[in-house]
Amino acid sequence: MLRNRRPTTPSLASISLEEELTLLRVELMYGLRVNREAYLRRKMEEREEVVRRMHHRDAQAMLTDLRGRLDRVKPQGDAPRVIDLRTRRHLRSIDGPGSA
Repeated sequence: MLRNRRPTTPSLASISLEEELTLLRVELMYGLRVNREAYLRRKMEEREEVVRRMHHRDAQAMLTDLRGRLDRVKPQGDAPRVIDLRTRRHLRSIDGPGSA
């Protein structure tokens, strides 16, 4: 069904198979109708905006901008919390299934 609607090789101005499946999921789950032409226009506008932003910038300026954005999203004082799932699984099997 999907193969008949979309070409097999995605181009810059087409909807990929993954995007089509996502749009179908949205339509089925929420009862909405997605306008594919409007979606493609929005996709192309966003691509042009990214190209316009990156056109006259050097790598160092882009890296500095990305670091600044990352710092705003995640404060420096927060240490990442790493949980070893194998160790937790091993500890639970030693304690037995009854203890929670």
